[in-house]
Amino acid sequence: MLQMQSLVSEDGQLSLSLVEVDRPVPRADEVLVQVQAAPINPSDLGLLLGGADLSTVAGSVVDGQPGITATIPPAALRGLSGRIGESLPCGNEGAGVVIDAGSDSEAQALMGQTVAILGGAMYSEYRAIPAAQCLVVHDDATAVDAASCFVNPLTALAMVDTMRTEGHTALAHTAAASNLGQMLVKICLADGVDLVNIVRRPEQAELLRSIGAVHVCDSSQDSFHDDLTAALAATGATVAFDATGGGRLANQILSAMEAAAGLASGAAYSRYGSTTYKQVYIYGGLDRGATELTRSYGMSWGLGGFLLPNFLAKVGAERGKELRQRVADELSTTFASSYTKQVSLAAALDPSEVAVYSRQATGEKYLVTPNV
Repeated sequence: MLQMQSLVSEDGQLSLSLVEVDRPVPRADEVLVQVQAAPINPSDLGLLLGGADLSTVAGSVVDGQPGITATIPPAALRGLSGRIGESLPCGNEGAGVVIDAGSDSEAQALMGQTVAILGGAMYSEYRAIPAAQCLVVHDDATAVDAASCFVNPLTALAMVDTMRTEGHTALAHTAAASNLGQMLVKICLADGVDLVNIVRRPEQAELLRSIGAVHVCDSSQDSFHDDLTAALAATGATVAFDATGGGRLANQILSAMEAAAGLASGAAYSRYGSTTYKQVYIYGGLDRGATELTRSYGMSWGLGGFLLPNFLAKVGAERGKELRQRVADELSTTFASSYTKQVSLAAALDPSEVAVYSRQATGEKYLVTPNV
């Protein structure tokens, strides 16, 4: 079977290619899934492209199969020492049909079922995985419908869960017009949670308003700081999730939260700032530059990283199961995903396609279809 693998060499060369590997035989507790659809998420690009300079991408042929090569800058290569020389399978999540199963009853019960999987190595024609890790979708759902069941839906649900467990009452989100952002809008509307959406273009603001978003702030506008402060004051949002990572956006959010806290409390000036705790979690890297902070928001704030697997490990198996079931139940509504283009494994390695999906632009989400 064919599997997409990414290799980084010691001299800083990336090779992304299709490799012929043995089709796995499921163990007693496993099922074999014929993978029919797997999205290219921003979280996949780090493994796929290894921080390569995309202007150096070129097509190649490896053992008769298509591939690409690219050069990784020295600064990016220093962070990849642990994977140099290792050919790594790619693709975080996907969906397909169970065509074989191990002897355990739980595995046998999934024969013929359409399932969603989060387990890596999904840009493959087949994937063996424990039956317990499969999410069975409703009978009317296809593999394309179910392909993005995990990363975006569970991350959006995890944001709301984190907000609640940490004692916040509303939240803010950047890159809010993304597939994940649109899901978050729908979750918050259904659950009665106030949400501040931060976008980068007027048309993105209109898109979110068209699906019911109330508070939308456009960072391209001169009035952005005032608009954001007003929205944070109106909602009381004191936690934000930032997909941008680099640049000054996290700093701008903390500054606006501090200004909003002052408006809400009406307290006298303190050189130590407000006592309202403000938190920004970075969960993406749309901007690969340094995160810039000027610390003009007192001494009651935090900046940290946010990762879905860490959240799921923290909340435990039972809560994780509840969240996955909600995704399955609302797959055609709250958690519906849309794709710009569906491509085969080979087409996903066309340099012209790589140039599009590597931009991580809103509305340009790709779906890999390994068995089409």
